[in-house]
Amino acid sequence: MKKVFGVIFLCLAVFSLSACGTGNSESLATSTTSTEESSSEAEQSSSAEQPESSSNVEISSTAEDEEVPESTARLISVQFGENTVVYELNNGTAADSLYEQLPLTLEVEDYSTNEKIFYPPQELDTSDSPLAQEGAGTLAYYEPWGDVVFFYGDYNENASLFELGQVVSGGEVVSEMSGTITIEALE
Repeated sequence: MKKVFGVIFLCLAVFSLSACGTGNSESLATSTTSTEESSSEAEQSSSAEQPESSSNVEISSTAEDEEVPESTARLISVQFGENTVVYELNNGTAADSLYEQLPLTLEVEDYSTNEKIFYPPQELDTSDSPLAQEGAGTLAYYEPWGDVVFFYGDYNENASLFELGQVVSGGEVVSEMSGTITIEALE
């Protein structure tokens, strides 16, 4: 029984070390050998102090608690007429603020020769948001005017222009947006 726990502990240690990205198989082998020796010593001293059943509970609950993380990508769809454009939002606070206001149905406007804009019902929090720097396909927020921008052409960087995300599909029809649009979160 102790050998089973030792093997489980060893596997967890090897997995932890490989997940750290040491990239050096020689040091990993050395660490594994050291871990095996430490594991055996720990088992010998621990077996005298604790009953086997408490070790069993501790190890099995650790293995069961590990879960594969879910995808954190947040996708939104912008629908107008028969067209849909999909954007992936970043992790900035401005993107969070927009996402919390969805779904939205509102009017989109032309602005300049490279963008479409709309005004969300509430201002977006830009306190921890990256500046927009990517070019066509960028979804951004221009803080001084409080408008969200769909760029379909290149633009100049601006210290008040914050990136919300990037187009994933349908970017070729952004220049055709007009009238009423509906923005929803995609599950």
